[in-house]
Amino acid sequence: MEYGSHLIAEFMLDPHVVYLNHGTVGAPPRKVMAEYRRIQDHIELQPAQFQLRELADVYGNGDPAQPQMRIAADLVSEHLGCKGQDLMFVDNATTGCNAVLRSFPFEEGDDILVTSLGYGGVTNAAIYAARVNGAKVVTVDLPGPGAPTAEYTAHIAAALTPRTRMAIVDHITSQTALVMPLKNIIDACHANGTLVLVDAAHTPGAIEVDIASYGADWYTANLHKWALTPRSAGILWVAPQHHAITHPTVISWGLDSGITAQFDLLGTRDPAAFLVAPFAFNLLEEWGGSRLMAHNHSLVMQAASELSEAWGQPFATPEEQIGPMANVALPASLPHSADDATAMQTWLREEHGIELPVFATDECLRVRLSAQIYNTMEQFHLLRDAVLSRVTRP
Repeated sequence: MEYGSHLIAEFMLDPHVVYLNHGTVGAPPRKVMAEYRRIQDHIELQPAQFQLRELADVYGNGDPAQPQMRIAADLVSEHLGCKGQDLMFVDNATTGCNAVLRSFPFEEGDDILVTSLGYGGVTNAAIYAARVNGAKVVTVDLPGPGAPTAEYTAHIAAALTPRTRMAIVDHITSQTALVMPLKNIIDACHANGTLVLVDAAHTPGAIEVDIASYGADWYTANLHKWALTPRSAGILWVAPQHHAITHPTVISWGLDSGITAQFDLLGTRDPAAFLVAPFAFNLLEEWGGSRLMAHNHSLVMQAASELSEAWGQPFATPEEQIGPMANVALPASLPHSADDATAMQTWLREEHGIELPVFATDECLRVRLSAQIYNTMEQFHLLRDAVLSRVTRP
């Protein structure tokens, strides 16, 4: 398959919008949406039969013998390097983090380590868990884009103490779009006796994922960003030794019947996004799988390099820290308050039809570029020129 702008027809995206923002909430292809709606229609033929007797083994007694949620989990796990029995479906990675944090038996005097690059919603979940358990959240400052890879592990390791009960680390950071040295960070935490919850919101479909090899205690990720699945769909992988203490945020009929029974049926909800996930992964493989990931990586690396040079902001992020997204600094002459970031994002969208996130830092504005199968360098050049026009206009 040849990648490029002609593939926008495979998506429901407005072809008149320069969409450089796939990493925010994803965009499911038309083929996946058609299968998603077919599953929904199938459920509606006999909704009680499907929801109550086919979807989940809610009592953990082997009835039904092949619950639809477990079939889907087994198939998805084949693409993520883990076993289906350890993989639960959740609405999104934030929900997965909440499930872990609100289940875990923190005690007074425990520390929960988060990082300055972590996702704000997940950090809030840690603050809440600490508050209700008498624990404390400790934030370790991590460098932004451009730092050597080893520094991230070193900063986290230096922040660990005997009180650090759990560390929450990203696999790919949200705003800064950095691929973290996950295995090294986990090893450093475990050497301290610290458990690790991985927020991997951006990884499935973005980079190769092999969950079991990392050695994490929990690993939660979205399928609706880069894995082509409709919103909202995510996974929570739980190491076997933590099954007994990990519960969903909604407790229902599966309590005390095993972890899969608890997570597979939380009440009446539409399960179609979870059930279509194996179809979406198969389409991802049909479109090239690892070859597509390598293409997206190369495209965003080229875009980041060219735009940074044009904007007078050298791109120094090591290549191993880049997946299909890159965080790039805008020209230093532009004002860079939070209001300026909002104004820039709005101006790019409304005046130039370019959709992507803009962030404010102490030094400058920064944008997060996403490269997906339908993007081209010509689109990134439109962004380049739009920003330059903002700099030079009278």
